[in-house]
Amino acid sequence: MGSRMELFEQIRRDHDREGLSKRALAARHGVHRRAVRQALESPVPPTKRPPVSRPAPKLGAYRALIDGWLEADRDAPRKQRHTARRVWQRLVEEHGAVVSERQVSRYVRERRRELGDIGEAFVPQHHEPGVEAEVDWGEAWAVIDGEVVKVHLFQLRLCHSGAAFAAAFRSETQQAFLEGHVEAF
Repeated sequence: MGSRMELFEQIRRDHDREGLSKRALAARHGVHRRAVRQALESPVPPTKRPPVSRPAPKLGAYRALIDGWLEADRDAPRKQRHTARRVWQRLVEEHGAVVSERQVSRYVRERRRELGDIGEAFVPQHHEPGVEAEVDWGEAWAVIDGEVVKVHLFQLRLCHSGAAFAAAFRSETQQAFLEGHVEAF
């Protein structure tokens, strides 16, 4: 079974066609009766609730200290700023903290995002018209003259406009590759 939406659809279909009980549907599809009840009430699965943030009792006492270090780092040269590992080491060595490095690293990453020190990485792509195209091969099954045959799909996409072209060939040869380009252009 694929997605949860498909599972809900199958549960509703089995209920309508066969009139199975919730218990029988749950056993057939390997889900809890609660999921069967949800599927019968609504065709759309309920949205997942975000996990409730649990307090971090061991790290909680040191958050203000870490925030102070990160604030001070904003004025320091880039090479002299604290890494998450160094923050953890200082907590353990200087303050005797019993916290995991992973939790400290996660907290430092969240705080740096909030402070604006870390942004999302994005590299814009710019393609001149008619300069670049992407080509790839794929496979498909087609019915030709009543016979199921495997065909090779030549696919070309222009980078600037996103325009696409596809053609089917009986084999992946250099001749088919060149013919595909000629047909595309």
